[in-house]
Amino acid sequence: MQAATESQAETLKLRSVLDLTAAAPLKAEFGALRGRPVRVDASDVDRLGALCLQVLMSAHSTWTSDGVPFSLGGTSPGFEEGLDTLGASFLLFSIPRE
Repeated sequence: MQAATESQAETLKLRSVLDLTAAAPLKAEFGALRGRPVRVDASDVDRLGALCLQVLMSAHSTWTSDGVPFSLGGTSPGFEEGLDTLGASFLLFSIPRE
């Protein structure tokens, strides 16, 4: 069996508003992709809330533990500002970027 590569990754495009109501659907989207390489596209995010950040961090941890590629594609200023506000700018450096 051949190992999956990042070029075979599924792209998960994040919503523009990642608030409390977006957390459960985001968790379900990640759950449906578990075991497959994922590229997270945050290029359209205007607002990032703490609960969705928690889902994103949990997914990154899960993929890392599973040994499956997990990368971050484009990021928007809103996404980066949200990370900064929530004290999680380190994710921009700890998640592989495409």
